[in-house]
Amino acid sequence: MGSSLSDDGDKVVDALTTAQEHARDAGVSMVAPSPSHGPCPYQKPPAEASMNIRNLAALAGGAVALAAGLAQAQVPQYGSNVTLDQARKAVAAADAEARKNGWPMAIAVVDTSGQLVYFQRADNTQTASTAIAQDKAVSAAMFRRPTKVMQDAVAGGGAGIRFLNLRGASTVEGGLPLTIDGKIIGAIGVSGAASDQDGQCAKAGVDAVAAK
Repeated sequence: MGSSLSDDGDKVVDALTTAQEHARDAGVSMVAPSPSHGPCPYQKPPAEASMNIRNLAALAGGAVALAAGLAQAQVPQYGSNVTLDQARKAVAAADAEARKNGWPMAIAVVDTSGQLVYFQRADNTQTASTAIAQDKAVSAAMFRRPTKVMQDAVAGGGAGIRFLNLRGASTVEGGLPLTIDGKIIGAIGVSGAASDQDGQCAKAGVDAVAAK
């Protein structure tokens, strides 16, 4: 789904850093003056400074536009809802991956609004996984991101802990959006083994649907 948030963040930082460098060369401080700061160390004549301020404003505006564009690019859009045939295809692929590895799994597919479309639970799957698989699928569809993103955010602490307070958010890997032509049509959730193994099976389902 395009470049990573980390890469895009680096581009924004680079743009803002360039703006700061131009400000220094133009003799314009990007910090509001205060009596304790005294005069700006690179003061220029009013006319030249005014021109430089306009140039700086244009550069800063470009940086803001870049940041806004990158943020918009990171928001995946919804498409048509997943069909029953697509849901069955996703579950069959995820189940095949689970069986190949000997993992008993519960697998759920939901539409874009988090409503259940198809569900399967293999024999000897832990009973708790029935609800967990659906929770993962709902989270991936409603929040439009893999549940591993939330898992990693919570593991990182700090602001990531806020995911724990979001209604319907699953913070365990194994939920992935289903996409066609870059648009989300629903999501798949898998539970029954270790979270990375759940994620491995979920990805098999995603790949099967994307292959059409």
